[in-house]
Amino acid sequence: MERTVGQPVNDSFLRRIRKTHSRKFSTVVEVKDEQASQVCSFRTAENNPINHNTDHIARLYTVPIDIQRQIFQNGGLPGKFMKQVTTFQECSIMVRQPAIEIISYLNQVDYTRPVNKYVLYGKFGVGKSLTLCHILHYAFAQKYVLVHIYWAAHWFKDMKEVATSVLSPGCMDLPIDAGLWLKHFKFQNSKLLSELDLKVSKDYVWNQREMTSQGTSILELVEFGMNRIKYACGVIDALIKELKLASIAGKCKTMVVIDGFNAFTSSHTRIRNDNKVMVLPKQVSLAIPFFDITKNDWCNGAIVVTVDQTANKDRRESHLPRYLLGKEGFEHLDPFIPVLIEDYNIAEFDSMIEYYKDRKWIRNITSSGQRELELITNRNPFVLMDQCKFL
Repeated sequence: MERTVGQPVNDSFLRRIRKTHSRKFSTVVEVKDEQASQVCSFRTAENNPINHNTDHIARLYTVPIDIQRQIFQNGGLPGKFMKQVTTFQECSIMVRQPAIEIISYLNQVDYTRPVNKYVLYGKFGVGKSLTLCHILHYAFAQKYVLVHIYWAAHWFKDMKEVATSVLSPGCMDLPIDAGLWLKHFKFQNSKLLSELDLKVSKDYVWNQREMTSQGTSILELVEFGMNRIKYACGVIDALIKELKLASIAGKCKTMVVIDGFNAFTSSHTRIRNDNKVMVLPKQVSLAIPFFDITKNDWCNGAIVVTVDQTANKDRRESHLPRYLLGKEGFEHLDPFIPVLIEDYNIAEFDSMIEYYKDRKWIRNITSSGQRELELITNRNPFVLMDQCKFL
């Protein structure tokens, strides 16, 4: 559409210009809308778990990098999933029904009552640990003090060092593991604890020369345990008691999150005492405080744990909580709300495939190839991730 130089501009010429540009603009808008709908089919732009609801189920959200580093810097994300996070340069977690269910409970609960307990269970590889990570992110956003064990079985299978306890007669210490946990606790909660400024309620004597005086900040207590790992197990015991007291007093809210809790109720460990006799978890000083905080004798908090067949060597034939926990463990947690996690449904499976395509992790897959992948994995999240790993 051209105009001769010097030709006057008339109304018909302007109308043709506007019509042409409007057609081009509408085409651009349609393309953008189509691209947005493709993104929304497997992603959600809502990255704050506080706002997650049933509308976000079967979509992936991305944990901001600064929050990912603070919560999961020292553990929490499963090892193979962490490799995928490194490869994709983002931590994307699927919003699933069990997480939304627990978040809805946490939003409605009366925190003046004794703590509620939630037990996630399911077959191997269905995504219990990642659901726990979603809930952990929610608790972090809601400013809970996090008491997080990312895999309890490590303490009884792959412990760093074993020593006779100096503070708990008849028990065994895991000083290095205790020091690492204190580092993990501090990394997750340092900013919040600085704001809350929680103080120790009484004196704690460690030896003839060292003590933590009443009125010392909780962060100073944690730092003492990190610097003097000989007393790290005792520091954790004191820390857990102080957090329970602070929660009861309404000074903070505490979220206890333990992956593989049934490791605490196992009848087998690799820990031996000085007489080379196997020690049970309840005789390990590092485990005792977490038995204590999973009781329902405190308020203003919540307890979310998983039970897993791989966390307990002597009970692996079933994934049900009563079997995995055993009589003692079941009675310890009872009453609790069981939450079943299952394999991906069709919508979740399709979303994950679309995500892999978006990340260029899967290329040129046909509909029949996708169907074959669905059949050989049975839509199990872990098996799907394993089948799609690098060669």
